[in-house]
Amino acid sequence: MELSEIDLNLLLLFHRLMQERRVASVAEQMNMSQPGVSNALAKLRRRLGDPLFVRGPGGVVPTPFALRLADPVAQALATLRAALNPVTGFDPLRASRTITLGMTDIGEVVFLPALLERLAREAPGVVLNTVRNTGVNLGEQMADGRVDLAIGLLPQLKGGFYQRRLFDQRYVCLFRRGHPLEQAPLTLARWRDAEHLVVVSAGTGHGQVEESLKRRGVRRQVRLTVPHFMSVGYILQRTDLIATVPERLALQLAEPFSLSMCGLPVSLPGAPIHLLWHERVQQDEGNRWLRGVVAELFADSRKPARAVKAAQA
Repeated sequence: MELSEIDLNLLLLFHRLMQERRVASVAEQMNMSQPGVSNALAKLRRRLGDPLFVRGPGGVVPTPFALRLADPVAQALATLRAALNPVTGFDPLRASRTITLGMTDIGEVVFLPALLERLAREAPGVVLNTVRNTGVNLGEQMADGRVDLAIGLLPQLKGGFYQRRLFDQRYVCLFRRGHPLEQAPLTLARWRDAEHLVVVSAGTGHGQVEESLKRRGVRRQVRLTVPHFMSVGYILQRTDLIATVPERLALQLAEPFSLSMCGLPVSLPGAPIHLLWHERVQQDEGNRWLRGVVAELFADSRKPARAVKAAQA
């Protein structure tokens, strides 16, 4: 027999009769008349080819076939009931799930250490997975559930997405400790004449640094160009190159790579860093909890704590 051949209400009536063993009680519980219950039972008997219940002292008595059917039907109804009425409240200590974050290599350095430290204490069963927000169709993957949250400068995420501004990322100059630039204030001339390590991170908002410098006609001595930020600390540590990098990345690299940082002698626009999620997970309690953790760890307290829906492109 196919499931399409049977009415779910008939199975619910069967389950109630197994519990109550009285037609009158089931009729009252299901807001039906006693003849209505009898007619429904007759339909189920024809479908299943068994009497299911026979008259007995004070009510009805299940047949052997009905007794064999009782537990599977009860379990199936319980599963449906749980699915349609999920338990409210997300308990991070008991949660067991994998959450995928879209971020750049900078994001992995800036956000993951503190975030993992927090999850180890409060949500040990939550596993994080990251994808490059430039290496996938991020909007599409967030819409279909393959990526849960994204952090960064992501102007491409428009209609269907919510966002919360975390902070405005400013840029600083980074170089090794003992570098000649440490000896005096960093002037535009000294900064321009130094040899630069330039990161051309295609597809990320950090490309606006290069665009801003070009618009202003600021020329530098570029000695090395790399496509990502992961090698910056290693290279600066052993050379006299300098780099213009996001401040929060510089703070993470300075101590382990023995680097120094200072303000730039040129004015560059700050990069607005957002936490973004698709409207499909707006009400998901686990996603909401993690959004709160990210905001608590990284949001600038001077920024208004509110999420807004991104405008359509």
